[in-house]
Amino acid sequence: MEDYITTFSGVHFTIMDPKPEDIRIEDIAHALSLMTRANGHFPEFYSVAQHSIACFYEAKIRNYDQKVMLACLLHDASEAYLSDLTRPVKKNMRIYQQVEEQLQDRIYQKYLGTKLTKHEGQLVKNVDDAELYYEFLHFMGEKLMKEAPLLVKAQDYAVRDMKEVEREFLSCFHFCEGVSS
Repeated sequence: MEDYITTFSGVHFTIMDPKPEDIRIEDIAHALSLMTRANGHFPEFYSVAQHSIACFYEAKIRNYDQKVMLACLLHDASEAYLSDLTRPVKKNMRIYQQVEEQLQDRIYQKYLGTKLTKHEGQLVKNVDDAELYYEFLHFMGEKLMKEAPLLVKAQDYAVRDMKEVEREFLSCFHFCEGVSS
């Protein structure tokens, strides 16, 4: 068995040392539209792509610049190649965290032109954490934090067709095209 995965577009993607040309937004959008949040434990299907789109719109309504908006859309893009681990597991898997961070940095490098600054990373984390909080509140009736984080835009948690979600993810991406130029 070779040391690569075959992506939706047919790329032989080497996880540990991907070539920039092998990172394709179409593969990311497709894979994330099929991956479920909360490791499949929500009572209804809600995809990682839907979460990422919600993060994008939250950043947009907060008037963050296009780089941060795009980073919010792409913050889970490495999961398209690695899959995901739940936060309680991930925090105990240092090697996974390193591989994920390295791949995520490469994705940001390709589409943003640079890694995120500490400030930009914190903005993305704040949006991601807010979306996570309200997803769990909606789907599970569980408050993950003592204090509810700021969420400016109410989200739609409806079950949606994956092809529709994939198209919307790509539309959000194209809204920010040229960020790295």
